[in-house]
Amino acid sequence: MPFSEINSKMVEAQVLPGQRLFSQRGAMLAYRGEVSFTPNVGGGQGGVMSMIGRRVAGEATPLMTVEGHGTVLFGHGGHHVQVVNLSGDTLCVEADRLLAFDGSLQQGTLFLGAQGGVMGMVRGQVTGQGLFTTTLKGHGAVAVMAHGGVIELPITPGRSVHVDPQAYVAHYGEVRNKLSTALGWRDMVGRGSGEAFQLELSGQGAVFVQASEEKL
Repeated sequence: MPFSEINSKMVEAQVLPGQRLFSQRGAMLAYRGEVSFTPNVGGGQGGVMSMIGRRVAGEATPLMTVEGHGTVLFGHGGHHVQVVNLSGDTLCVEADRLLAFDGSLQQGTLFLGAQGGVMGMVRGQVTGQGLFTTTLKGHGAVAVMAHGGVIELPITPGRSVHVDPQAYVAHYGEVRNKLSTALGWRDMVGRGSGEAFQLELSGQGAVFVQASEEKL
């Protein structure tokens, strides 16, 4: 496991020769050893299409390629940090919530509207969240950021989980998402909280929920 949780707001990463990590720009707090940090203009392994997805979503979060031999301390803005270990699963997380992740993970972009239909588009326009979510797939670890702490809620067949879209951090597994509203169209005008919208997650996996609705 390349990430060790130092405290709730900081993780330590092991950097080994021949391997690499990606981190959000400005996330490095300190390091030991021979470690280099190079701006990644291609958006990591996702390349141009990954960056296109982020730019459309207003999530053009620059990445740094981390290589060498040593250890690095990561943290950003005093946000809570949660380490997610993947064993072949796919993690869906907004790009601006990514702190650092294994370079071996396959990157992609998920258009939430493809599953949520018209309401998926409303999510981006009304709640202030992006239409595109970054996906990371494979075996490795990811460090994500959240406000006020985070809790992992299991998603099991027949027991879907409803989440305030602004409290949503990430999810993994074979999970389908659907955004619905508890209010009429007139009532929704000017509202962007979970009182108006609910993100329903069903299938097999888990979702990470933050304690605060504040957006990063």
